[in-house]
Amino acid sequence: MTKLSKIQLKPGLHRESTQYEEEGKWFDGNHVRFRSGKPENMRGYETKVNTAFDGSARDLITYRSINNTKRAVFGTSDKLYAHNGDTITDITPIVTAVELTNCFGTASGSTRVCCSDAGHGRAVGDYVLFTSTAAFNAVSLSTNVYPVVSVVNSNAFSISVTNNANATASDVGSATFNYLLPIGSSIAVAGLGYGAAAFQATVSTANTRAWNEPSSASVSDIVFDISQWSLDNWGDDVVANRNGGNIFYFSSDASTTPERATSVTSSPIFVNSIVVSPNDRHLICLGANAYAASTPVSGTFDPMLVRWSDQDDRTNWVPSLTTTSGEVVLTDGTKIIGGLRSRSAIHIWTDTAMWLMQYVGPPFTFKFTPAGTNCGSIAPHAAVDYNGISYWMGYDNFYRYDGQVRVLDCTVRKFIFDRLATKYKAKVYAGVNSEFKEIIWLYASTNSGVTECDSYVIYSPENNYWTYGTGVFTTFEDKEVFGNTITTGTSINDDGDSTGNNKLFNNEPADYYTENNRTITSFVESADFDIEDGNQILFMNRLIPDFQLKKGSNFDGEITAKIITKKYPESSDEITKEFVLNTNTDKVNFRARGRQAKIRVSCASNNTNWQWGSVRLGFQPDGER
Repeated sequence: MTKLSKIQLKPGLHRESTQYEEEGKWFDGNHVRFRSGKPENMRGYETKVNTAFDGSARDLITYRSINNTKRAVFGTSDKLYAHNGDTITDITPIVTAVELTNCFGTASGSTRVCCSDAGHGRAVGDYVLFTSTAAFNAVSLSTNVYPVVSVVNSNAFSISVTNNANATASDVGSATFNYLLPIGSSIAVAGLGYGAAAFQATVSTANTRAWNEPSSASVSDIVFDISQWSLDNWGDDVVANRNGGNIFYFSSDASTTPERATSVTSSPIFVNSIVVSPNDRHLICLGANAYAASTPVSGTFDPMLVRWSDQDDRTNWVPSLTTTSGEVVLTDGTKIIGGLRSRSAIHIWTDTAMWLMQYVGPPFTFKFTPAGTNCGSIAPHAAVDYNGISYWMGYDNFYRYDGQVRVLDCTVRKFIFDRLATKYKAKVYAGVNSEFKEIIWLYASTNSGVTECDSYVIYSPENNYWTYGTGVFTTFEDKEVFGNTITTGTSINDDGDSTGNNKLFNNEPADYYTENNRTITSFVESADFDIEDGNQILFMNRLIPDFQLKKGSNFDGEITAKIITKKYPESSDEITKEFVLNTNTDKVNFRARGRQAKIRVSCASNNTNWQWGSVRLGFQPDGER
């Protein structure tokens, strides 16, 4: 007769070895976390604002303004945006404005408008805001932003409008052309040409690159980074930088019309990222132009240079006896990747090391201390602070700094780094979910056709477990301001396919278990278990489930359990039994036989919350063959 035995499995997912070797643990899953050591499905997300925005978001911050308005600011490869708790506003800086007359051309019946500006410097996709313009030939451009759809030549470009022109004409109309910050790149591009790789670098297994032969993408030593934003608060306002450019300032004062970030013209013109120091409030550049009296904003660029403004003055970058402005060049690395505020110091990562930047006051202002080597960060936003401890993703490990750099014991490390698309590593984005005491890293996988983050890995520092899954998010911000975590990503349709529309989302709002009302499928699967190390065949005939189901109104919640058996670790799976469990299920009778087995729990019921407990199986030895 079979004997009931409780199946106790270690919390978290464990994939550092084979499914048979990880016996006694959970092995695989998606959209699950662990509460009190038991798996449950994660909540869903909903569109926060129906308005789509241009480009994939690369950084996101949330805060409350002085009038207690909930705000979010985020930067994409195309633009910079602000959210005031209700609407999304384009706040992309205007970098150049020029007043022109007799500058438009139209063709009767066409929506294409030719715009003339000598030496305009625009590229396809760049945006132009037209102001101070009157309608011409039934075309009105005033206060509208248009992308450049084609570049005619260095003196003219064209845009597309919604209304057809009623006449063919050239050299008509007048307007102020307000050129927005040119769009950036969302895909890292290898440098090509004659100097983009070592001479005679191997281009295939058969030959090497010959004299006067340009480099190919496969062997290039030069990679042009994607466009990244770094955002931080400056009191009630926001400072922003897109890597490779200068610093911008956005005032939360709604009386400004239009609400756009403006250039901090005295800041270095080439900055890789920024952070604001706490208490003393210095605006800090990580990778920037060095100061020179003759060229205070455009000196030699050094990717290892830390440069900061005067205290509480984002506009003063000139070192002197009367200011605390300054700069220091770090060692150990080839470039600074990013930095963040943590307990008692700003933590800075190069591509190979970690540094501490601590305020000490005049005359040196800051002290720099090496904290660890061979522990660089994989991406500008791959690190977070959680309760005064920094956690980050490196190139092949996860780390934390609690006074000492430590490698995290990760139970899914090999699985994650094997499927992480290294060509998109700069898109890795870390966030904190304080409600569940979790740290999440978003990343792009090696799945076919993937160019943006489509996966995540979660670590719980307090409960010490790891889990992973798939998703659509590119940024992630904790719940302090909006009551739930806020994310950006690509919306999906009812069939689960991407719509191509980038949206702002409420992530995991209370009692919400769908993707914008679309069913989320979640599952967790155990490693294999056996009897007497597989010496005896395992016979099972009953299961007494232990689970909880909470269902939304108008939905019947249920989960599915599978008992899967096979003879040997490399044998094909045989699904011996699959059964549906609902609130009326107290036990399941079945017959299954195999040398080893595993259990899989899944849910495809709309708006259903489930948790799996301590399940009992009835089994006994059943011979050796």
